Amino acid sequence: MEGSETGWGRPAEPAPRWRALLDRARLGGRSAEPAATERRAEEPPPAPSPEPLPRRGPGTGYAGRVPAVGQPADRSYGEEPAYRAEPAYRAEPAYRVDPAHPAQPYRGEPAQPPYPAVPEPRRPEPVESRYTLLDNGYRHAAPPVESRYALLDNGGYQPPSAAVAPPAVAPPGPVPAAAPLPAVAPPAPPPGVLPPATVTGRPGRIEWRAQSAGSDLERAAAVLRRDLGTPRVIAFANPKGGVHKTTATVLAAATVGSVRGRGVLAWDDNELRGTLGLRAGSARHARTIRHLVADLVQIEIREGAELLEILDDYLRHASDGSYDVLAGEESPRFAQRLDQFTVKRVLELLRRTHDVICVDTGNNVESPNWRTVMQAADQLVVTTVPREDAAFSADWMLDLLHEEGMGELADNAVTLISCPTPGRLPLQGDLEKHFATRTRAVTVVPYDPALETGSSIEYHQLQGETRQAWLRAAAAMLEPFGR
Repeated sequence: MEGSETGWGRPAEPAPRWRALLDRARLGGRSAEPAATERRAEEPPPAPSPEPLPRRGPGTGYAGRVPAVGQPADRSYGEEPAYRAEPAYRAEPAYRVDPAHPAQPYRGEPAQPPYPAVPEPRRPEPVESRYTLLDNGYRHAAPPVESRYALLDNGGYQPPSAAVAPPAVAPPGPVPAAAPLPAVAPPAPPPGVLPPATVTGRPGRIEWRAQSAGSDLERAAAVLRRDLGTPRVIAFANPKGGVHKTTATVLAAATVGSVRGRGVLAWDDNELRGTLGLRAGSARHARTIRHLVADLVQIEIREGAELLEILDDYLRHASDGSYDVLAGEESPRFAQRLDQFTVKRVLELLRRTHDVICVDTGNNVESPNWRTVMQAADQLVVTTVPREDAAFSADWMLDLLHEEGMGELADNAVTLISCPTPGRLPLQGDLEKHFATRTRAVTVVPYDPALETGSSIEYHQLQGETRQAWLRAAAAMLEPFGR
């Protein structure tokens, strides 16, 4: 069947337009490729290009490019002819949408509802074991540490007031007529106390007067007589030499012993050669701390009167018997450094026999016995003289105690300023103000000519003013512990 005729001998009718559009959409533009192929087949083949003429080679003998063996020689590259549009080609008109069938926008698949959130299963809370306390070992709770200076927290020591019993209540009954009481004269006031002011028409004036020196000394002596509760260790310290540490240790022990009568000891805890045994106590024997340490094992096992009797063989006594002395090693050949365990054992032994232990420390703050005494001390006394180097050394020692965790001992210390010459030195006032900000109390003891020679110290040979000053200083040292 020909394209121009039908099977019945009549010319074919042109295809409707919708059929052309359907064929174009179905074939997708592939119908243009066979038509172009048929047109290329009808065209005559192009005339072969003439062979290039042979060229003369260069004089060097190089003839140019040599073809590879078994490969045809490369032809010269010529420019391809530009593409020319065929006259029979016609651009198809743009596709136009039928207005009877408007295009529907693509809406995609319908959105599905979100899945409901599934709650996570709750994990059961761990049940506390009844043996939780045993996991890390049972430990008793530490009891609260009571400061040794608790009595000073509320403004100083206050004597306990006697409990007043409530008055007895009489049973109800007939009340008899009260008889007139005879006039009783008021008791006479004690000496030194003003009588109460009387009111005559207008309020009277109350006149205040400072306490007399006698009442101040009586109060200081009363502080020294109090019950201390437990044996107390007083350490006298200053890394600087020549600041009256030994003198202060002896006079403090003599002052407290003269009031208490017994139970006071002065110990020379100098790791090198100390002089406390030379300036205090009678030289009835030559035994020192070295002999006590050698026999310490046999002495520690004794009790009661037997302990006092055997320990007395290693101690020296003051001339008036008011205090005892444990002398340091005086010979440099037998100088012995005490370790911390030996010092603790000696302190525990002395606490069993004495109430107040005054310790003269050395000048080496790095020695074990110096640090052990500081850790065991109940009261620190910083000794100094009105000199800049001595005051600087004392101030540095207070800073060292704070760094070593003994700040409470340093804050509650008593600064003792000893005057080496008669009269008041210009630097004394400045030192009193400075150490009043660093320690609990500042006391000053005057110069005494009986101490200038450096020989044996006799308490009864001191001037009255010096003994009164030491009485106030000793009361300031023991005031936090009186009960």
